[in-house]
Amino acid sequence: MNGPPAVASPGGGESRASIWARRCVSMPMYFALATVCFVGAPVWMAAAALADCGNRPRRTWARTRALCFFALYLALDVAGIVAAATLAVVRVGGRLGGPKRYLSDNAALQRWWSSALFNGAVALFSMRVEVEGALEAAVGPYLLFVRHSSTADTVLAAALVGNPHRMLFRYVLKRQLLWEPCLDVVGRRLPNAFVSRNRERSTEELAQIAALANGLDEKSAVLIYPEGTRFSERKRRAAIASLRERGRADLAAIADAYLHVLPPRLGGPLALVEAAPGVDVVIVEHTGFEGSASFSQFWSGALIGRTIRARLRRIPSSAIPNHDRDRWLFEQWAKTDRWITDSLALEGAP
Repeated sequence: MNGPPAVASPGGGESRASIWARRCVSMPMYFALATVCFVGAPVWMAAAALADCGNRPRRTWARTRALCFFALYLALDVAGIVAAATLAVVRVGGRLGGPKRYLSDNAALQRWWSSALFNGAVALFSMRVEVEGALEAAVGPYLLFVRHSSTADTVLAAALVGNPHRMLFRYVLKRQLLWEPCLDVVGRRLPNAFVSRNRERSTEELAQIAALANGLDEKSAVLIYPEGTRFSERKRRAAIASLRERGRADLAAIADAYLHVLPPRLGGPLALVEAAPGVDVVIVEHTGFEGSASFSQFWSGALIGRTIRARLRRIPSSAIPNHDRDRWLFEQWAKTDRWITDSLALEGAP
């Protein structure tokens, strides 16, 4: 576990030409969208409010809130790009003040951005937040396994777990997120791995993921979404069928009982466990973001008034078996699924 943090190259060593070809599209697009959004704010706000006025008998201002959230997101992204560019100039790309200071500055920018987006969403949609076991993740090192129910939960772990304790998370994220320019710029300066969405990880990608475990200390952790994608019943059935086709009827039998989660993908999570002997695993279970699993749900106001419940479970490294870790991970996900069922029942959610 010694050595400096490894910054995994997105796309297995993406060329500089490819990076800037993408940014020449994504950055102008986001600035253009932000300009249209704020210049046209009086028009779209009036139109959304008018549409919401007809939303009876329960007037929740769902469309107005949704459009305000998109405006917040665009504003934060533009501000993040400008701040990241300013950092690059002031720090001369990390040469002034040294790489460690540059890493710290970019981590602080990431904390600000994720907290602002999460807190803004909570306020806009009148949500409540309840966290159980927050201190389980106060001190590293650990591997953070997070349930993935919607796009909205991608900042939940940072806002509720990492930022309060000033932890530096090393993320395993899908490569498509590099089209989000702020994440593209800042995410590449921090120790993260951007991988494909393929179910079977390549040897190169597994090596990138495992490298994130190098040099973990009390203020750092590796974050991965073991399910690999957002939950849907169709995806759950397909994943179980795939397990059976690959001769893993034992794992399929466990996953058959899942109601709210997908069978975890084994490659990335187990590569991290293997690369980090003696490091605990923290599992983040949560409910409340199911209302944003699709755009139509989000647009119709399914998030409004919801309670975001999160529970953190820390599993000591001594409790992680040396053998049958695939079964162990599936059983941990079964515990997560049962907790989600109980939590949703408290709120009367489906």
